[in-house]
Amino acid sequence: MAEKKQQYNADQIQVLEGLDPVRKRPGMYIGGTGSEGLHHLVWEIVNNSIDEALAGEATKVDVVLQDDGWVTVTDDGRGIPVDKHKTTGKSALETVLTVLHAGGKFGGGGYKVSGGLHGVGISVVNALSTDLKATVWKDGFEYQQNYKLGVPVSDIKKIEKTTKRGTQISFKADDDIFETTKFSYKTILDYLRHQAYLTKGVQVNIKDERTSQSYGFYFEGGIKSYVEHLNKGKESLNEPTFYVDKKVDDVVVEIAIQYSNSFNEQFKAFANNIFNPEGGTHVVGFRSALTRAINDYTRKNGLIKEKEENLTGDDVREGLTAIVSVKLADPQFEGQTKAKLGNPEIRSIVEKVLNEYLSYYLEENPNEAKKIIGKGLLSARARLAARAARDSVIRKGALEGMTLPGKLADCSSKDAEKSEVYLVEGDSAGGSAKQGRDREFQAILPLRGKILNVERARLDKMLANNEVKNLIIAMGTGIGETFDISRLRYHRIIIMTDADVDGAHIRTLLLTLFYRHFSELVLAGKIYIAQPPLYKISAGKSSQYAYSDAQRDSIIKAIQAKKAETKKAKSSEQKITEDKISADVQTAKDLAELAGDVQAEAETGGGGGGDNQKIAGISIQRYKGLGEMNPEQLWETTMDPTNRVLLKVTVDDAEKADSIFNKLMGEEVSLRKNFIQTHASSVENLDV
Repeated sequence: MAEKKQQYNADQIQVLEGLDPVRKRPGMYIGGTGSEGLHHLVWEIVNNSIDEALAGEATKVDVVLQDDGWVTVTDDGRGIPVDKHKTTGKSALETVLTVLHAGGKFGGGGYKVSGGLHGVGISVVNALSTDLKATVWKDGFEYQQNYKLGVPVSDIKKIEKTTKRGTQISFKADDDIFETTKFSYKTILDYLRHQAYLTKGVQVNIKDERTSQSYGFYFEGGIKSYVEHLNKGKESLNEPTFYVDKKVDDVVVEIAIQYSNSFNEQFKAFANNIFNPEGGTHVVGFRSALTRAINDYTRKNGLIKEKEENLTGDDVREGLTAIVSVKLADPQFEGQTKAKLGNPEIRSIVEKVLNEYLSYYLEENPNEAKKIIGKGLLSARARLAARAARDSVIRKGALEGMTLPGKLADCSSKDAEKSEVYLVEGDSAGGSAKQGRDREFQAILPLRGKILNVERARLDKMLANNEVKNLIIAMGTGIGETFDISRLRYHRIIIMTDADVDGAHIRTLLLTLFYRHFSELVLAGKIYIAQPPLYKISAGKSSQYAYSDAQRDSIIKAIQAKKAETKKAKSSEQKITEDKISADVQTAKDLAELAGDVQAEAETGGGGGGDNQKIAGISIQRYKGLGEMNPEQLWETTMDPTNRVLLKVTVDDAEKADSIFNKLMGEEVSLRKNFIQTHASSVENLDV
């Protein structure tokens, strides 16, 4: 009998009303239900308060993380309107809290400039909270209204007279929606710092009642202070920092520029305080004007010969730290994430402002101008040298399917997605890894000694270093202008170094190389760190591996507990022919023996004091290098996909990552010394 077809008619069409769509598909509105989505709730409320500051109506924003999971955001702005809305028939407060796309940012003069999430922000927070309390101080009175799961539990109430003004939103995220409802003090602190830099003259405070931590920000200099913060620890080439804040046709353009002695560019673009990682028209205008203004000054003052080529955009951006921030009435972002600004008129406005005011700056600061141009000329010479080196080293190498490095033990698979390469410290470990690997998909590239510190080297010097050159050729992507991630030969690049100081240094040098010159590989999740075991713990014929001191101690205790249990079981099975006193004596002996095991562990510190130790029948071997492992052990512990532990290298905070690399690998010794002194006490497994 034929199966009856299900009818598809109006009955199957589901209509979600009010805030139901948000609870049904939260990811559409906040990007996800993990930690990032959770914190997006805070950003939406904070952004509303910052919009008040941008409108010149608020001077202070306070964020409080409470003990019971509540978050409270308070500002001293105009206060959300509480009068009745003519369309909804509800108060304006209830309207913006319960109706999607309701707000003061769609015309009507409420805000000339705003960020926010297309007017859905505060209603989305309400929808995804178990409880929300809104307090408004406006027109001499305090008003309150409470909500549960986005639904008001009462009408808006007029509480009392007051001289205060502003808005306070307190909410408790719904743990049925989010994977976690634990807010991160550090994450919110970093976000508030950025907002304070971008909104000069506003006081931003955070207090964490869970830990009694608190902090406040106030930057009169705005993004000028931000640029100087990003360049902290680097040698500045231009003092004072270039800064312009100009309004053109209702568009505010704010730009800050400072050059340093580093070889890397740090650039951030914002539109209405929203970070635009993919740039946009304001970035195009900035780069065009920067290159033109510097080349015009260079030609005008005869700093390059007539027949010489102009400096390129890459030349003038070497060592650049800059921020461009625009504020406009109707930003057109590409995509819900607002990663890229699309307003075409912004390009010409930014270009005009920067070209005019940077030209003034260079004329008025000739010493700084010569340093900036000198930096660009050095970059141009290095670029030409690097191009020649790259042409001879790379284009004749792996990129054209020619010779791979001799030390590379390649895998047989040609499928890059299934292939991986281990970057191994030294020939000894490389030999073990080559013998222990799965030749089908695992390649091995031994590295001799410590590679070049690329934090202090230009591309031409890098390509003259054999270890760096071999690594670039093995990966197949090229570098610099010729970089192409689609030609990557291995989709997992695994750093495998010894668990000692030298191994950590080599790992840091490699991470510096990847972060500075192959950042796309890091962002794409292609870089990993292998975790070889620190200890082999043997008892009888069985062995276990420990990857930390804590795991070692846990394994030892488990073995001792099992031994004690076995002793006890054997003791109970024996026939006792003596009287009860004899039995008590035997039990006392067992307890004394067990106590001796525990005492032995305490005396040796759990077995971490030397290369090989024994604790009451337990053998502990400390591995100091990968070369100490035979191929079978290396495969079993570190290379077998079913057993191994790999750490994926990610960048959660590019700004902080840049600062760390500058401290650890830059030229400023005092920064490195302070870092070591600060963190020395927390270092484990330090071999001196």
